[in-house]
Amino acid sequence: MQIDLDDDTGIANIARMVKVIAMVGSSPKEARPSWGVTRFLQAQGYRVIPVNPGHDGAMILGERVYASLSDIPREAGVQMVDIFRRSEAVGDIVDEALSTLPDLQVIWTQLGVRDDAAAARARARGITVVQDRCPKIEFPRYL
Repeated sequence: MQIDLDDDTGIANIARMVKVIAMVGSSPKEARPSWGVTRFLQAQGYRVIPVNPGHDGAMILGERVYASLSDIPREAGVQMVDIFRRSEAVGDIVDEALSTLPDLQVIWTQLGVRDDAAAARARARGITVVQDRCPKIEFPRYL
């Protein structure tokens, strides 16, 4: 699904369509932005699967943490990958997502995070890409 992000209907469609999100760069620390975004999304009814190699096997907000996207069971049905990592890490994350997540529909990078080359690769595969935005800020307008 390609969404025109020049108008608000694109974000609204993502907010309504997506149900399962992999959060790359999740943290068990409540003070970290990724923890707050995970908590918000869960409160809105989304399943958020944490991804962080340093906490593999632990639990964050009731969900098992995976070391990588490729470790998440396929049956989890991840539709969106939300990236809380530096821009330099985005390319590898996007490539892993494209090769291992059969239900992937959206790549989302957090505020200040961009990789236009990785975004182009994802878009060429029919994946919607949102960069430099936060679903905790964007989604409430449409829920």
